[in-house]
Amino acid sequence: MNPGLRATIDFLLYDWLRVQALTERARHAEHTRETFDAVLDTCERIAREKYAPFNRLVDTEEPRFDGERVVLPAATHEAWQAYAASGMLSASQDYDVGGMQLPYTIEAAGNAFFAAASVSIGAGMLTVGNANLLMAHGTEAQRRAFAQPELQGRFAGTMCLSEPQAGSSLSDIATRAVPDGDDFESDPLGPRYRLRGNKMWISAGEHELTDNIVHLVLAKIPGADGRLPPGVKGISLFIVPKWLVDTQGRLTGERNDVALAGLNHKCGWRGTPNTLLNFGEGRYPVRAPGLDGRGAGAIGYRVGAPGDGLRCMFHMMNEARIGVGMAATMLGMAGYLASLDYARTRLQGRLPGPAGKDPAQPPVRIIEHADVKRMLLAQKAYCEGALALALYCARLVDEQRTGDARAADDARLLLEVLTPIAKSWPSEWCLEANSLAIQVHGGYGYTRDFPVEQYWRDNRLNMIHEGTHGIQALDLLGRKVRVEDGRGLSLLAQRMQTTVARARAVPTLAAHAQALARAIDEVADATRAAWADGDPVAALANAVPYLQALGHTVLAWIWLDVALAAVGRDDAASRGRLQACRYFVAPEIFITS
Repeated sequence: MNPGLRATIDFLLYDWLRVQALTERARHAEHTRETFDAVLDTCERIAREKYAPFNRLVDTEEPRFDGERVVLPAATHEAWQAYAASGMLSASQDYDVGGMQLPYTIEAAGNAFFAAASVSIGAGMLTVGNANLLMAHGTEAQRRAFAQPELQGRFAGTMCLSEPQAGSSLSDIATRAVPDGDDFESDPLGPRYRLRGNKMWISAGEHELTDNIVHLVLAKIPGADGRLPPGVKGISLFIVPKWLVDTQGRLTGERNDVALAGLNHKCGWRGTPNTLLNFGEGRYPVRAPGLDGRGAGAIGYRVGAPGDGLRCMFHMMNEARIGVGMAATMLGMAGYLASLDYARTRLQGRLPGPAGKDPAQPPVRIIEHADVKRMLLAQKAYCEGALALALYCARLVDEQRTGDARAADDARLLLEVLTPIAKSWPSEWCLEANSLAIQVHGGYGYTRDFPVEQYWRDNRLNMIHEGTHGIQALDLLGRKVRVEDGRGLSLLAQRMQTTVARARAVPTLAAHAQALARAIDEVADATRAAWADGDPVAALANAVPYLQALGHTVLAWIWLDVALAAVGRDDAASRGRLQACRYFVAPEIFITS
């Protein structure tokens, strides 16, 4: 792992976000900066030893189905075991369920090392998100039987939303959930149903990394007439394990009626099995606990009330969206650091001027060429800015969990507005950073002799993972900036204006502050103009440009705030951050957007 990554994370955590102050709160009182550093040390070491050396291997040795099981390289199994043993699956959980009660900001920072080392090894992000949903919305029995084994690394988790005919349009899903027997409500693991349907694009949907796989499945319960309720309000959520368990989470030996229909072969993230799953097709006829006879239909246990499934699932979806943004960020960062190392050693050409015309003069390192400097600076601006945004969002999660009532509510609203941006902005602009990394490598960038082409392929998926730009933009302009009469957007503007006021007092940052102030006003004008006629069709036609404009404004704010923490320091890293701020705030707001 490049040592520059750890130094960047340390600066953002301790010098900018001052995350060590969280140890003053009761939940984190047993921690110190030393314990935070120990966690980061462990994550960095495991990523360096168990993930990074095998990133190319899992790209070339894709998951394959041998007729009975999905086969993954031994390195993937070893990586999962090391990750589970580290305790990171339950890093921010309560002590009494085996967690470490770490701030979520430290958990997110630790996971950044794994995303940079090999984004497609393992299924940690979805397993943690699955368990977190069940800890929040499941019954005590569901938490004990499913979530806790996930947090221990014995079970893995998925989210099963999309269907072949519906794609991202969840209101059109057709998976059915029918009550399983007259006593379906009395099952100790939750109301028991039989599910029949098909799900696709299910990451880590079939493997043998763990003893069991816990699928969280969206489905609809038919009415008395047998018809499925229309729209998203008819969606319910179900736990559908690959193997049935008892109330303590112990395997019963009974295989549930969940079958692999096929593997998708994507351009990137090739180390993660991406699956099509058939629920209830009858390949594994199953007997529900305590009942006689077997039949088709996957056994599923309802989470929450009927029709409340999408609300519950958003707990996992929002967490996954921020996780995808972090993955996109770290792939961009990995490409940036690789191209920086390459530019420092690659000799090619001579600088302009009289000496440059003399072929007897030795070639220079390409990092001395102005255009290569430009491309490296752009990558730094995109990727380090995106990392700062991701950690800022993580810090908001901690504020929501441990702050006073007013601070927690403000953090909730800020996350509402920032989540679409934290997902989409990195997945677009850190992909551009990967493209620039290829460009820095020249012709070698297209070859598999260097890692940057794989980083680009892996990152290309993040523009679609967990909702496309279009979906995030509709969510942002159609709902998030208008929620509670626009209070979330107002809070965000207030925080940006606070940074503007501080930066205006610093001579080297005053012009950047003025540029950001203009952008804030322009975004406010654009928000009002979009909804001036109250016509959602006209307003949302401009949703993606709006997302891009607000996203660039947010990143400019983040960079200006980071610059305030760097100003006055006389070291190379701080000077680099000030240059990145200058590069981003001046041209990026008003030209790129």
